[in-house]
Amino acid sequence: MRRARLTRIVPVLGVVGALGLTGCVSQEEYDKLWETNRSLLNRNQELMNDLESSQSQYGALAGAGTSAQQTIAALQGENGRLRTQLTDASRTLMGLEDRLASLEVGRLDPATDLALSRLAAQYPNLIVYDSDRGMLRFASDLTFRSGSDEVQSPAMESIGALATILQTPEAGEYDVKIVGHTDSEQVSSRTARLHPTNVHLSAHRAISVRTALGNSGVAQDRMYAAGWGQYRPSIANTSTGNTPANRRVEIFLVPSTRDLYAAADAVSTEDPAPRSVDADEEVTPRRMFDPTK
Repeated sequence: MRRARLTRIVPVLGVVGALGLTGCVSQEEYDKLWETNRSLLNRNQELMNDLESSQSQYGALAGAGTSAQQTIAALQGENGRLRTQLTDASRTLMGLEDRLASLEVGRLDPATDLALSRLAAQYPNLIVYDSDRGMLRFASDLTFRSGSDEVQSPAMESIGALATILQTPEAGEYDVKIVGHTDSEQVSSRTARLHPTNVHLSAHRAISVRTALGNSGVAQDRMYAAGWGQYRPSIANTSTGNTPANRRVEIFLVPSTRDLYAAADAVSTEDPAPRSVDADEEVTPRRMFDPTK
């Protein structure tokens, strides 16, 4: 029986070898060795399981690393394409800027240029004419009362004379750009009721000049108005901001762009083709609304 029992502890390699199986062992020693052997076998299985799990995790991480490398490569390729597009766009922009810089601002036709020069000479205290820019400058202090956008009577006469020039065949080839400017002095509380800021005041004055020209016969689709407020001074503002030279309305004559919009306007105003409606089709009335201006 003892020999049969000893054959059961063959798996206990290191432990039994250490003790030396040259002699007999007691039952207690045998049981201890058996428990030790079983613990080692269990531990060995746990380590094998851990190894398999680690190998699985390594495989997953290796796959994720490959995927990440592929993602990085794709992003680098996209980045390269975007850089190429940016370079091309920059070159195009530089080309356009070079073309723009090479263009000379054309003077107005001789007939219109002469008419505007004579108009400025007729109202020397009110109007300055810049022939190189095709621009008339109206002094705001003579065109409007302080803090107001209502055109005064003396200026109205000159605006009427300008309207007559603008309706000549030669001047009819130009659009009319009307731009208001102010100094940097803050608007008073009284002015702020109708014109909250200098930008409002400058734009409202430009609109008033546009209205006066329109009432004198200049076509509305030739004119547009804008206001820079204090942000485009013609001279440096003083510490108080009270600089009369910066309070002005400038009128530019520029090549007309009406023809660019004529075709689109004709298409938009055409009646749409009639559409047949089935008797059972539910037709929802078009919602009507008044846009807020």
